Amino acid sequence: MAPIVTSVSPVQGAPAGGTAVTITGSGFTGATAVRFGPGLATNVVVVNSTQITARTPAGTGTVKVTVTGPSGTSTQNVFFTYTTVAAPVLTTLSPASGPPSGGTTVTLTGTGLGGATQVLFGPTPATILTDTPTQITVTAPAGTGSVGVVVITPGGTSNALGYTYAAAPAPSISSLNPASGPTSGGNTVTINGANLSGATSVTFGINAAAILTTTVTQITVTAPAGPPSAVNVIVTTPGGTSNPLPYFYITAPTVTDLSTHLGPDTGGNTVTIFGSNLTLTSAVSFGGNPATAINVISDSQLTVTAPAGSGTVQVTVTTPGGTSSTGTGNPYYTYLGAPVLTSLNPPDGQDTGGESVVLVGGNLTYTDSVTFGGVPASFAAISDTQVIATTPGGAPGVVSVVAHTPAGNSNALPFTYDPS
Repeated sequence: MAPIVTSVSPVQGAPAGGTAVTITGSGFTGATAVRFGPGLATNVVVVNSTQITARTPAGTGTVKVTVTGPSGTSTQNVFFTYTTVAAPVLTTLSPASGPPSGGTTVTLTGTGLGGATQVLFGPTPATILTDTPTQITVTAPAGTGSVGVVVITPGGTSNALGYTYAAAPAPSISSLNPASGPTSGGNTVTINGANLSGATSVTFGINAAAILTTTVTQITVTAPAGPPSAVNVIVTTPGGTSNPLPYFYITAPTVTDLSTHLGPDTGGNTVTIFGSNLTLTSAVSFGGNPATAINVISDSQLTVTAPAGSGTVQVTVTTPGGTSSTGTGNPYYTYLGAPVLTSLNPPDGQDTGGESVVLVGGNLTYTDSVTFGGVPASFAAISDTQVIATTPGGAPGVVSVVAHTPAGNSNALPFTYDPS
């Protein structure tokens, strides 16, 4: 079966010939000749059964492209036009330099650049990415020193523009934010410095961080896990390895106990927190509400002013090592409503004392003292609404009865001591 020609690229070239073309089709194995009209192509290479490369002979006008093989000559109407094509002209390269390893995307601007068959950086071809009559983008090949860049099209070879292979400057880092974090890792760390673009790795000690973003002056990473110690952070780019900066892995804090576990729902009272790894405390939460006036006493103790709240909540401490979680101990705090007294039964008694009086009201479960005219009485909290007190005795007359809980003092009710 005779060869079949389906296309030729490019479809035009200079009358003087010498245009590099690619012929596509089928049945090319064993091809013996490629003709452009009557002229025989040169530099014919049968790449495979579907592709041939060659250079055009001299010619004029529009001619038919044919391939001849052992079984005959192709008959398809695929044409090539000889036309005067302006030689390409380069005006700018951007950028005009890059690393010796290559890989830089370079934009070439000029005129007559359409149909480029090759872009050379010195003797080395670049990979052509896009091509229009006025602009070409390429991936620079590897190289050294300064080389001339030229574009080859059917119209000829362009003027040369200089491109310099320069080693990338070594990276340097100036700060980490934050400079400490949990041993579990996972937090985002921003690294500031210079010459950081193209970073290939960021290590925290022996562990690699996940690079999230990178610019010339800043990199963000996800910190890996690490031991509770200081490690060096180092950035590596094509330009080399940076100076180290210390990063501190902090063990997460724990909360084991509180003093007190009870307080008013209005907040404002001082609570002492016991635990471990508390030195770098930055926040304390009572069930999601932030405490104030944080005062770190030691690595195992701090005090805070409780916020307002309700119910029973967990107290947590946050440091660069993370936030404490529920574990051993008792990190719970209960908010109490202020105690209220509504009646005394009986409302009077002998001045010698020793009589039982029922205090009726609300929020009395956690009653920790009862006074008659400021004198402490023995008592027992029966329920949230009743306390039974034994009168301490006093001078005949009226005194104020007050119940106290961790939420504060109740209102006062009058009690009359009768003379005996």
